[in-house]
Amino acid sequence: MKLQYIIIYVEDVLKAVTFYEQAFGLQTQFIHESNDYAEMQTGETTLAFAANEMLEYNTGISAQTGDNRCCEIAFTTKNVQASFARAVAGGAEIIRKPEEKPWGQTVAYVRDDFGTLVEICSPMGEHGTEE
Repeated sequence: MKLQYIIIYVEDVLKAVTFYEQAFGLQTQFIHESNDYAEMQTGETTLAFAANEMLEYNTGISAQTGDNRCCEIAFTTKNVQASFARAVAGGAEIIRKPEEKPWGQTVAYVRDDFGTLVEICSPMGEHGTEE
C-alpha cells in the first residue's frame, strides 16, 4: 500500500488552491473544469481539494461546513521559521509558533481558511532554522 492522495473537502476549491499557493508556495497540478476538484504538487503524495458537495455525491455523507478539525496535514521544510512566516502572511491562522521539540524537530501549527490544521515541521532529527 502507498498513500497517494489526501483529499480535503472545502466550501470553495479555488479559494483553497489560492490559499495554499500563497501560504505554502505550492503549485497547482490540476483543476477540474467544474472547479469542484483540484490537486497541488507536493511530491509523491498529492494534496487535493474537493467541494463539500463531492463528499455527499461520492459517499452519501453530508459535509459539516467549515469543520475539518478532525485531520491534520503536515509539510516538512528545512526552514520552519520562514515557512511559518509565509503561511501567516498568506492568511493562515496562528495556532502555535515554531518551537523545538524534545525529539529534535522544530514544529509549528497554523489553520487554513477552511479549518484544517496544518503542521509545518523540520524533517525528523533536523532543526528547522537553516537558511
